[in-house]
Amino acid sequence: MWKSAQIEPVGNGSDPFSGYSRVKYAQVYLHMERIRIIMSDWNKQIIEEFHANGGKVGGPFEGVPLLLLTTTGAKSGKSHTTPLAYFIDGDRFLIVASFAGAPKHPAWYHNILTHPQVSIELGVESYNLTATVITGEERERLWSMITTQNPVFAGYQTKTTRKIPVVALQR
Repeated sequence: MWKSAQIEPVGNGSDPFSGYSRVKYAQVYLHMERIRIIMSDWNKQIIEEFHANGGKVGGPFEGVPLLLLTTTGAKSGKSHTTPLAYFIDGDRFLIVASFAGAPKHPAWYHNILTHPQVSIELGVESYNLTATVITGEERERLWSMITTQNPVFAGYQTKTTRKIPVVALQR
């Protein structure tokens, strides 16, 4: 007779998968890897369309202010470009590390923590900027502004237990 296997939780509470069984952890990891691959292909298409049309894209991003963020990989040191919606606050661009409500931060967020010097493409112009994670009351004020302008980000927040970071890009 087969005995039920005891599946012990893994993790130490410091990561978003803490407490998952090894099986569940593997399932979530594979799901996130599939999303990463799909998003990589999706991002390539958006970047190509952005470049071909002077910074304009169609489909679900038509009319959404979009920039291309290029970061330096935290581990690899390689350049990585990601299309992102942006918001304006005075002389700063704001971007949101939502990762569509996934349980962990997007790779570009980890990159800016290690290498805050970034470049953006906005239309046909390029700028070298510094990324700063916004915290405290200022983050709350900006989060309110962002979710008022684009409520999809409030929806992403409901899908995750992490507090979605707001990042300012400025000279």
